[in-house]
Amino acid sequence: MMKKRIAILGSTGSIGTQTVDILDSIEAEVVALTTNRNVKLIEKQARRLRPQLVAAYDGQAAAELRTALADTSIEVCAGAEGLVRAATLADVDIVVTAVVGMVGLVPTLEAIAAGKDIALANKETLVCAGELVMRAAREHGVKILPVDSEHSAIFQCAQARVDNPLAKIILTASGGPFFGKTRAELASVTREQALHHPNWSMGAKITIDSATMFNKGLELIEAMWLYGLPPEDIEIVIHRESIIHSLVEFADGAQLAQLGLPDMRLPIQYAMTFPARMPCKVPRLSLADVGKLTFFTPDEEAFPALRIARAAAKERGNACAIMNGANEAAVDLFLHDKIRFLEIPERVERALADVPRCQELTLARVLEADALARETVYALR
Repeated sequence: MMKKRIAILGSTGSIGTQTVDILDSIEAEVVALTTNRNVKLIEKQARRLRPQLVAAYDGQAAAELRTALADTSIEVCAGAEGLVRAATLADVDIVVTAVVGMVGLVPTLEAIAAGKDIALANKETLVCAGELVMRAAREHGVKILPVDSEHSAIFQCAQARVDNPLAKIILTASGGPFFGKTRAELASVTREQALHHPNWSMGAKITIDSATMFNKGLELIEAMWLYGLPPEDIEIVIHRESIIHSLVEFADGAQLAQLGLPDMRLPIQYAMTFPARMPCKVPRLSLADVGKLTFFTPDEEAFPALRIARAAAKERGNACAIMNGANEAAVDLFLHDKIRFLEIPERVERALADVPRCQELTLARVLEADALARETVYALR
């Protein structure tokens, strides 16, 4: 396998640090790293990996990082421009988009335009602008390689299709920390309870999305764009053990699944080495040790996020950008104890009701929809 030259956007977050962790298992050279404001960790990464460039989205953090790395030849950049520069450096072959939120959209589009393959871990990129991103990828002949465990599972299973189209996708969901609770029981859950995921270790925003099940709604929209299936052909099933990471179904009813222990390093590595498979330092799955695998239908009354996301996916246009922006704002309010747990989907629905729709997407319209949705959610009383 040829050595990959990579840029990691969000190298200090959950996916980013795990990407760094698997670098010694593959042939890779790190060309660029970015963070939001974790100066200490990105300095440590930079001194170990010696990239050409590092960037901090936060301006004050960038100033601190510039001072911290003054004794090196590493270029230090700031803000959104720094992320774009990291994603488009001439020496980069593949960009790992591990940032959380809409901040990942513009750097991803710019990287595609520069001919870079994308190892995609940023949900918002496809949720808000899937039509634009997939069109750009086709026009520039670049690969979109999914990093999320569910979409990686679908991607891996889809390698067996040859000329056979997928008839159905089945996304598995852990159910989060509140599986089995009624809507009445969810009324009083706390931030600390919502941040306690049973199977995965993730950042705060993604963990809250798992608790509300908005993460699975976002993944449904991503799958729609990645694999060209309508929302009605994408099923969601609760699978508490998080061993089957998702399945595909063909016209004859045959289903293929990808199994493994809940460890993000495997899907990250597969995106980096595709189509090759390399030894990976994740624990091996023993089905005998797991013992049983269970499956349940989601409760959309207690968790309306799935219904909301499916409706936005069917509508297309800017509906998904509105939903995503509203959800990000509502999660932010919840994490700061400004609203209750059940108010997250309620505020998302209010934003979808209030923000004007359009069907013809441009980047400017996506960004406008996102901004209006956030303003709406923050303004609600």
